[in-house]
Amino acid sequence: MQAWRVHENGEPGEVMQCDEADRPTPGDGQLLLKVRAANVNFPDALLCRGTYQIRPPLPFTPGVEVCGETEDGRRVIATCALPHGGFAEYALADAATVLPAPEALDDAEAAALHIGYQTAVFGLHRRAALKEGETLLVHAAAGGVGSAAVQIGKATGATVIGVVGGPEKAAAARALGCDVVVDRRAEDVVAAVKAATGGRGVDVVFDPVGGDAYTQSTKVVAFEGRIVVVGFASGTIPAPALNHALVKNYSVLGLHWGLYNLKDPAAILRCHETLTEYAAKGLVKPLVSERVPFAGAADAVQRVADGVTTGRLVVLPAGAAS
Repeated sequence: MQAWRVHENGEPGEVMQCDEADRPTPGDGQLLLKVRAANVNFPDALLCRGTYQIRPPLPFTPGVEVCGETEDGRRVIATCALPHGGFAEYALADAATVLPAPEALDDAEAAALHIGYQTAVFGLHRRAALKEGETLLVHAAAGGVGSAAVQIGKATGATVIGVVGGPEKAAAARALGCDVVVDRRAEDVVAAVKAATGGRGVDVVFDPVGGDAYTQSTKVVAFEGRIVVVGFASGTIPAPALNHALVKNYSVLGLHWGLYNLKDPAAILRCHETLTEYAAKGLVKPLVSERVPFAGAADAVQRVADGVTTGRLVVLPAGAAS
């Protein structure tokens, strides 16, 4: 089979190469999946660089999230069991992580539903307890996980303020349903958010960026507000001043969605059932901005790593429906 593999760590565009490889053999508790679509995630870039929490043995195939087909013909979504990731014709997944693909979504959309949307639901509903009528600020609102947070926030009944970089991403954020869009390249984020909230600030912040975005969040979070730390796409990990959290009376909440696979897998199934219902009602629909031919996988991962994409890039194997 054809598979994109990493033989040494580095930038995705440099170290991912398309190889002829053996079809993987499932181990105990695993399933072989024929890949129908593989969503590109920021962790795929970190895996290539060797800076992710998990470091699979070299060589490995990145691609942590797929829509695939089981050997008995079921259409499913799953997180892949590395080193046999989704940028290949076949991938492996632990059977316990395999979920039915929502009928309301096509293969590319289904591949993009799982990790980002689960992260948004767990971050906003479980960690931050976002309520109807509250105000939510989403950094990188037109990105992969940010766009999911915008849709989950709107489905919850929140007013959503999206922070983006550039006019193209601002247009995408508005199309996703943001009530207010702030272009950080053209506006002062803190001043714009305070103006939009009448000086009150926001109840919940969803932050997959870190760095300056986190600092801005601390300046606009309201009394008893909650900042959900999801990741550090900026490359800078903040060092929170806890005296500031004490003085302003806000909470800083961490979210590592993958831990729920170990600590509370039943919660992941419940979340998937909620997302499937949302998809059927049209409340969520992954923003797939590009359906990438298999030959373009390395370039797609590099572009996501560089932060120049809008929505989701999904890699389609040869012969897959576009």
